[in-house]
Amino acid sequence: MATIRLTDVQKSYGDHPPVIRRVNLEIAQHEFCVFLGPSGCGKSTLLRMIAGLEDLSEGELHIGGRLVNDVPAAARGVAMVFQSYALFPHMTVFDNMAFGLKLAKTPKDEIDRKVREAARILQLDSLLERHPKALSGGQRQRVAIGRAIVREPGVFLFDEPLSNLDAALRGQTRVEIARLHRRFADASVVYVTHDQVEAMTLADRIVLLHAGADAERHGSIAQSGAPLELYHHPKSRFVAGFIGSPRMNFIDATVDSIEPGRVTVALAASGETSVEKLVAQVDGQRLQRGQPVTLGVRPEHLRLDGDGQFIQCVTVLSERLGEHSYVHADHASGTLIAKAPGDTPIGSGERIRIHVPPGACHLFDAQGIALRRSTFEPERVAA
Repeated sequence: MATIRLTDVQKSYGDHPPVIRRVNLEIAQHEFCVFLGPSGCGKSTLLRMIAGLEDLSEGELHIGGRLVNDVPAAARGVAMVFQSYALFPHMTVFDNMAFGLKLAKTPKDEIDRKVREAARILQLDSLLERHPKALSGGQRQRVAIGRAIVREPGVFLFDEPLSNLDAALRGQTRVEIARLHRRFADASVVYVTHDQVEAMTLADRIVLLHAGADAERHGSIAQSGAPLELYHHPKSRFVAGFIGSPRMNFIDATVDSIEPGRVTVALAASGETSVEKLVAQVDGQRLQRGQPVTLGVRPEHLRLDGDGQFIQCVTVLSERLGEHSYVHADHASGTLIAKAPGDTPIGSGERIRIHVPPGACHLFDAQGIALRRSTFEPERVAA
């Protein structure tokens, strides 16, 4: 079995604060787990610790039920695909893919079979005699993936493998990686990226790591779960702001009233807005009247028409992307981004009403911790 278990894992460099802080995580057999987070959060360091390229400062790491803290990288049964491809420029595609097998003294006929099978899967059959300089970026990345496949590891490790590719190739290679994962019934995948689109589309589970000025949280797990769990039920403002593109809208507010299953908040700076108070369908047991909070709502859950509560705004920009548009609008409490149909006839400087469905609202306390929401059906508040 290719399970991975990290127990109280920590990584420090000298006297500096930990870059990985008390990580407890179990990755199941055949699970596709994505380490996600902003630059500097420690996700690549955590991956390298699993690979055996970085030592653990504290804690235990088990792979397949075996403690591997002191096991060298080559003996861990893992294969790593690097961001930079790491191909030997003087070797052909065949020799690059076969290199690890040759070091392991694998019989020649078995090497030939494994390399050609991997090449067939990755559509590299006609490129086996080429050198890396004669390949495109996408082809080089597929060679790097093929070099990992031929080893038949229990764990595949990917360190931002698509960051050097253009947008079209990223989408294509992402599909290929997903297909490969389905082909290998027992192997687990740990994939590092800062691109939430990759994380949302590939992952069985996302592990989002903290980063930033809060030294007590840096390098720890902000939230771990299925992609839509993090999207619809973020545990903190940090998670809510990182998952989703464009990011969630945030408005400073104060608690006005609390009822069972609903909280009414007053916008912190009402100004010329025609509605000064908004209702959020959340559990307000931890709140008190007058307490400062942050109201959050995603662009795709805002509407430009309909009944109910709204905020009056002035448009600044309309990003027309074809299928849909993103309308940026100013109001007294800040700027909102609303998703609208692509042919919505809105120009800059127009006064509009942005409708805010109560069921789509998130509330975060002064520490950025989310308040529990009542059941949310996203199709009911879609733009």
